[in-house]
Amino acid sequence: MSGAVIAAAALTAAGMTLVAANSASAEPTSNNDLEVTQGPTEEHAYLDDFEDGYYIVQFDDEPAATYSGEVSGLNATAVKDGEKFDPDSPEVKSYRAYLAKEREEILEDVDDSKVSMVYDSVFNGVSMYLTAEEAKKLNKNPKVKGIFEDRMLEIDTLSTPEFVGLEGGSWDSEFGGAENAGEGTIVGIIDTGIDHTNPSLAPLPEPRPDQDIIDAKWDGVCDEGEEENPAHNVTCNNKLIGAQWFDSRGEAEHGFASPLEELNHGTHVATTAAGNHDVEVVLDGNSYGTVSGMAPAARVAAYKVCWGASGLCAEANSVAAIEAALNDGVDVLNFSISGSRDSVITPVSVAYFNAASAGIFVSVSAGNSGGSGPSTVAHNYPWVTTVAASTHDKTFQADYSLGDGQVFPSGSFLGEELELPVVLAEDVAFDDANPAAARTCTLGTIDPDKVDGEAVLCERGNPFVDTDAEMINAGAGAVIVANTASHPSGQYVVIRNQTPTVHVDYDTGVATEAYVNYAGDDATVTLGKTERIDQTAPSMAAFSSYGPANAGGGNLLKPDITAPGVEIMAGYPEHTTGTQYGLMQGTSMSSPHIAGLGALIASANPDWSPAMIKSAMMTTAYTEDNSGNPIKTASGADATPMNYGAGHVDGSRMFNPGLVYDADGIDWAQYGCGLGQFQQIPNLEGWCDAFGGIEPSQLNYPSISVGSLTGEYTVTRTVTNVDKHRRAGVYFPHVQAPDGFDVSVSTRTLVVRPGQTASFDVTIKRTTADFNEYAYGSLTWIDGRGHQVHSPIVVQPVELDVDGEVSAEGTSGDLTLEGKSGFTGNLAASSAGLFASVKDVQTLSNADGSSFPTDNPVERDQTFAVEVSVPADVDFVRFGSFDDDHTSNADVDLFAFHDFGDGNGLTLVGSSAASGSDEVIDLPGGYTFTVFVDLWSGDDQDVTLHTWQVGTADQGNVDVSPSSQSVKATGDFSVNVAWDELTAGERYLGVVNYGKDGGLIAQTVFGVTA
Repeated sequence: MSGAVIAAAALTAAGMTLVAANSASAEPTSNNDLEVTQGPTEEHAYLDDFEDGYYIVQFDDEPAATYSGEVSGLNATAVKDGEKFDPDSPEVKSYRAYLAKEREEILEDVDDSKVSMVYDSVFNGVSMYLTAEEAKKLNKNPKVKGIFEDRMLEIDTLSTPEFVGLEGGSWDSEFGGAENAGEGTIVGIIDTGIDHTNPSLAPLPEPRPDQDIIDAKWDGVCDEGEEENPAHNVTCNNKLIGAQWFDSRGEAEHGFASPLEELNHGTHVATTAAGNHDVEVVLDGNSYGTVSGMAPAARVAAYKVCWGASGLCAEANSVAAIEAALNDGVDVLNFSISGSRDSVITPVSVAYFNAASAGIFVSVSAGNSGGSGPSTVAHNYPWVTTVAASTHDKTFQADYSLGDGQVFPSGSFLGEELELPVVLAEDVAFDDANPAAARTCTLGTIDPDKVDGEAVLCERGNPFVDTDAEMINAGAGAVIVANTASHPSGQYVVIRNQTPTVHVDYDTGVATEAYVNYAGDDATVTLGKTERIDQTAPSMAAFSSYGPANAGGGNLLKPDITAPGVEIMAGYPEHTTGTQYGLMQGTSMSSPHIAGLGALIASANPDWSPAMIKSAMMTTAYTEDNSGNPIKTASGADATPMNYGAGHVDGSRMFNPGLVYDADGIDWAQYGCGLGQFQQIPNLEGWCDAFGGIEPSQLNYPSISVGSLTGEYTVTRTVTNVDKHRRAGVYFPHVQAPDGFDVSVSTRTLVVRPGQTASFDVTIKRTTADFNEYAYGSLTWIDGRGHQVHSPIVVQPVELDVDGEVSAEGTSGDLTLEGKSGFTGNLAASSAGLFASVKDVQTLSNADGSSFPTDNPVERDQTFAVEVSVPADVDFVRFGSFDDDHTSNADVDLFAFHDFGDGNGLTLVGSSAASGSDEVIDLPGGYTFTVFVDLWSGDDQDVTLHTWQVGTADQGNVDVSPSSQSVKATGDFSVNVAWDELTAGERYLGVVNYGKDGGLIAQTVFGVTA
């Protein structure tokens, strides 16, 4: 595996789109969208092949937070409803002693001095460096559930308190003023560290009315650090009550061996969530008003897990921080760090499962890959609240005036007007620079000898931080970043960099370029002083990742909610940036809004579960902007629940939702088992047998989502009456059915006594809706006291619900494929294939674990390339490699490229770079691909690439029956697939095609190892 997983690219040229269907997911969205970008992720699974490296080892016993008493003589330590986890209870101490003894026995045959982190609260295991042999041996131990690779993840307010309904709203009505808002709660920030000197983290006035509450729950520490330079250490107070740092890989040798942050992120996140109230912001001698966190009276605990200028965060560190936060007594956690799109069983997600089961509310960022399209949302598990990003009602803009009198609006953050000569980036580039790279001001393209304090016009396509670095090196007086044709309008990115930075739209960029080409050396631009103006809001941020969520197959709506994440003013680390406040944008900024609001709800309702807090926010969210129109996307289209989940958070209405949808660890376990993912955890098959599984759409969740509806489907939900005045509620359902559907509710009235529950069914039936298109509606329970309990309904009708891929073995055999029909009529079934793979075998050597150079792919000792021209009549081509073809220590990675003919040479269109050598990339027919096969690690050996070109022809070696059958909507059906006369030792691939009225409606990919 070549370090960070390289994401599949969705690339468009000359009207053609190529998408790698089975490649690792989650591409970083640089392209000037963000200051901090969401990092690469991949579907995470337990490993069965190993090389020397860093790992997280999970042991079989449950951690203390969820242990329910299975070990003879040891009482349960799992948290009971309404209680907090007590790490110092006799039961927990006894159970931890048992886990320590078990851990010692498990690790007796490995070098346990290499253990960097020990977990026993939210995760039972260790992180450590293991040789390949040690990892293999540990993996065979029956007391080891499995072993994960320790991945490196990446990190992903002036007016926002007023905008979300706190200032002049619920701060006063619920807490008697901002000075009390959030009292009694502790917000944990798992991030890049903290700057304790920021005014938003200054000590709170003494005495504190909630001090007894804090003292009773807080069991954490303030680890000032080990730095010889005291300026690099951290000091706590009664606001920042805790600070710790976690370093599983020795990163502190190159940074601050303390909780002090090295990258501008953690202080901003912390002060957004729980910064002090009304702290004045003065920048460049100008006052920009005051800032406040969402929960200004809450306490803050900082957990540094990310290191260096790149902000990479080892999962081992994050798991350790989650565990520490639980033991410390934290109420709320914020995690503005990347996560998987496909799996609910990563080490971090498992740790959060146990933390949430123990009563911690967790807010996480949805991701910043929205520009890459749908299904980019991360953290797709129901025990956390996943937050999208949107705008708020204030922005910073300035006039942008060209020397010929043309004036345009721009996004900027400038304290004074600047008049400068203006040049085009490509005109001041190095003579040998790539023109396309130079236009975006890519690092290393601008010649300092050609720049003398001018404003440089750069095309959008490079991270702002990199553009700033290039402008500093070149000596530019300012940088103008212009949108490309793919972002003709969209939102301005307002950013405060060392180089004065102005963002303009596409039309302004075109006009500027034309003017500079006309005026030549006499071209000038005036960048106006920034003014703060009102704007229509919210609208969805262009970068905000959205659904449908991959992990749940569209049966769990993610993101859950949206909050302000654009142009957020909050604390900066002065030692890094030279200033105490600044603007940032990203879902990293929207997530702490929800974390702080969660702290407010927990302060007002300390007995509420994390699911109840989430439900209160979701069911009271709104979906219209402040002009009364539907919330829009950055392009101006109406946004949908795929963009914003339940809607935009309302910090006032959330305190009295009327009804909530509650859930706990057992519900989430049943969801994971029903999803088929918890069974992937070794030794947990019995766990799923004990708890049972539920269909994912049946989870008691505040939203209703059905990703593959065949005709008709019924979901059941249960609500709890939490009326703040403890009154019985009589609720009536109001249904807005998705277009083309009938939606019915099982009861006309819902009567719920205070603190009691009531259940109901919702039946969704397709009538005229287009197949394979999502439709949106809602169910709102309304009473006579002003409660409106709103749940989005998201549904996609399908003509067939069948397995996407199956596999089998043998030169002959058969199996039965089962499915469900979404229509009434005749279903045809046929086969294409089976096609034997074409094998390319070459000897590779000198595997050194170096990253494959995707920007300049070349053959080398450890890499060979194969060019494959795929005819247009081929349905798809698959490139694959297998563990079985290689030595046990081999790690083979695949990278597929296509030349679009745009002068940029080979462009990456798909990759698969997981651990081991089981890799696969699917791409469409009709193109020529160059596939590089890279031996990332392992002995010198013959490496095999398999290629299947799956067309439409039946090869005569497989039979599907019946070829035709009558089906009914919402009815079950089956087909039998039989194969014969395959050549032993070959790998075959084909498809079972399902048809209706002469057209193809679904396929099952069918692989056979003969």
